[in-house]
Amino acid sequence: MGYQAAFRIWRGDADGGELRDYTVEVNEGEVVLDILHRLQATQAPDLAVRWNCKAGKCGSCSAEVDGRPRLTCMTRMSLFDPDATITVTPMRTFPIIRDLVTDVSFNYRKAREIPAFAPPPDLAPGEYRMQQVDVQRSQEFRKCIECYLCQNVCHVVRDHEENKEAFAGPRYLMRIAELEMHPLDVADRRDVAQDEHGLGMCNITKCCTEVCPENIHITDNALIPMKERVAGRRYDPIVWLGNKLFRR
Repeated sequence: MGYQAAFRIWRGDADGGELRDYTVEVNEGEVVLDILHRLQATQAPDLAVRWNCKAGKCGSCSAEVDGRPRLTCMTRMSLFDPDATITVTPMRTFPIIRDLVTDVSFNYRKAREIPAFAPPPDLAPGEYRMQQVDVQRSQEFRKCIECYLCQNVCHVVRDHEENKEAFAGPRYLMRIAELEMHPLDVADRRDVAQDEHGLGMCNITKCCTEVCPENIHITDNALIPMKERVAGRRYDPIVWLGNKLFRR
């Protein structure tokens, strides 16, 4: 059975905007993105919404639904009370382009700053060999669909715009961890993670893990292990002594 749902949608652009109220038909089995499409078709043809696959795999339709960062294509209307007013706003951490569409180019810049995969110099392409057991630890991280919900919810940049220059965010710190754990990557990424990408600014609140639609354990399996590797390099007394001796 269908019903009429109350929606409050943020409308505006970089110069400002407001929340506007709409009443939209909802049918059984629908998701928030379905309702946004119906709203476009019936009441607000100029509503800007970014989406692509509608299958939870492209990461394009990220927004905030009742204040929680979500993929609108994976947020079922059955989660909400039919009498509730559902508020949909753009991701807060990134500059607004129009309505629910934000400028996520910050993430592209951070991606380009990550040093690329560095295989052993004595191996030619096609000669790489590794066992599945060796890649299992980092394989989880490759499920990332780059929806940037983890970047959006991370309070290090969400609440402190000035940190964006020095902090890569959980998505790209996870990328560094993936490469650091790769059995054929020979680069030492510990100093880079700490000094250039702001690993030390992460205080492991696990908010990134909580919003990940792929259920990647970003904090426990990527960020904390990277912090342990950095601490082992910098603060282990035996390693410290060895570094002092070798420098002489």
